[in-house]
Amino acid sequence: MQAFSFVLDVLMPPRCFLCGQLVTYKSGLCPDCFTQIRYIPAEASCPLCGRPYEVTTNAVCTQCLAHKPRYTSARAIMVYDDISKRLILPFKHADRTDMTPFLAQQLLTFGKEQIAKCDTVMAVPLHTSRLRQRKYNQALLLAQYVAKKTGKTLLPDALVRVRATKSQGHDSATQRKKNVQGAFAVKSRANLKGRRVLLIDDVRTTGATLDACATALRKAGVQEVHVLVLAGRYHMPV
Repeated sequence: MQAFSFVLDVLMPPRCFLCGQLVTYKSGLCPDCFTQIRYIPAEASCPLCGRPYEVTTNAVCTQCLAHKPRYTSARAIMVYDDISKRLILPFKHADRTDMTPFLAQQLLTFGKEQIAKCDTVMAVPLHTSRLRQRKYNQALLLAQYVAKKTGKTLLPDALVRVRATKSQGHDSATQRKKNVQGAFAVKSRANLKGRRVLLIDDVRTTGATLDACATALRKAGVQEVHVLVLAGRYHMPV
């Protein structure tokens, strides 16, 4: 296997996912591109939704104080901006499943505290119609990798999307909430009572989808729902 990997590296040497520059190891990014990622420190973000702050604080943000999310906590690894889009969108829409190890490793490296809170790993599901179109669920690829590396229980199909929802790219927070209301359910045979679930997705936008998933999981007896996503669409303090 090592010999095959060596030959493959010679024929198709690893390149940076962003700039295409040759890299000498399978890191995914060259050093210059890596420094452009805007990581969100866990200690400088809202403990409920992961919204970034300018300084270290344990305070809950005003949005969560006004409308407490159904999930227990959320953590976004990086800011969803022009740089992270160039990583996430090809992975999500362009069959770049080869990016899974690098992206999942970001969750493992920077989301250790979030992962440690949980005993079960799940992914935000796609509706069957969307899955047929896309061919894979990018969130599930991440969840499978995280579960394998941590030894935690993976439940790949306990949570299902029972209603197809329209694309929410340009919807407001209110529209997104209405769009996903009642869109998720837990399979009747799934025994989730008392579990502490790590719910994985690629991007958190308004949190409406994650909230809808958490609502379904809570109804099924899940004790805690901790969200871990690659990127959050937040306003980053400057």
